[in-house]
Amino acid sequence: MSRIRTLLARLRRNERGAALIEFAFVAPVFIVMVMGALDIGYRVYIQSVVTGTVEAVARQSAVGGMTTTQVDSEIVRNVKLILPNSARSDPSAIQITKKSYDNFSAVGNPEKITSDTVPVGTYNAGDCYEDANRNNTYDASGGSTGIGGADDVIYYQVDVEFPRLFPMAGLLGWSTEQKSTVKTIVRNQPYGAQATPPVRCI
Repeated sequence: MSRIRTLLARLRRNERGAALIEFAFVAPVFIVMVMGALDIGYRVYIQSVVTGTVEAVARQSAVGGMTTTQVDSEIVRNVKLILPNSARSDPSAIQITKKSYDNFSAVGNPEKITSDTVPVGTYNAGDCYEDANRNNTYDASGGSTGIGGADDVIYYQVDVEFPRLFPMAGLLGWSTEQKSTVKTIVRNQPYGAQATPPVRCI
């Protein structure tokens, strides 16, 4: 009986292997934190590169030296360099929106009503408006697709979708895909005469 007591006393004092057990508790939390930090850092990196690319291409386009196709190609080429291989081959991973407006106040707003009849403030039969995108229709969201012409204001939006770096997202209930959106507005240089939008009345 005394031998059993002695053995149990030794086992209570023996701390060999305790570090391994403690590590088993701490390691999963630590690994998830590291992967999460790297995942967030990668997203911030992509956001930064896409922002720099869009702003650089927009400035280059503003002097009238690029076509809308060249703008898209340059943005896609630069952004693909930082995406994972699976996203590089996905044509829908990079979505580019470009809209041109006559001035900054028109961005995201309806086409300008030039002759307003009752009810005032809303477009209705009898009103006249500036057909900024020249489609013969009053648009609640104005603007023309593309990079416009001289002195036009261009709105750029680039949406990039890419997979997360680590599979831990699924374990935490997160989406396995991330999305980065960059927006910028640039005014084209006055390298020519700005086109005047026609006024239409219905």
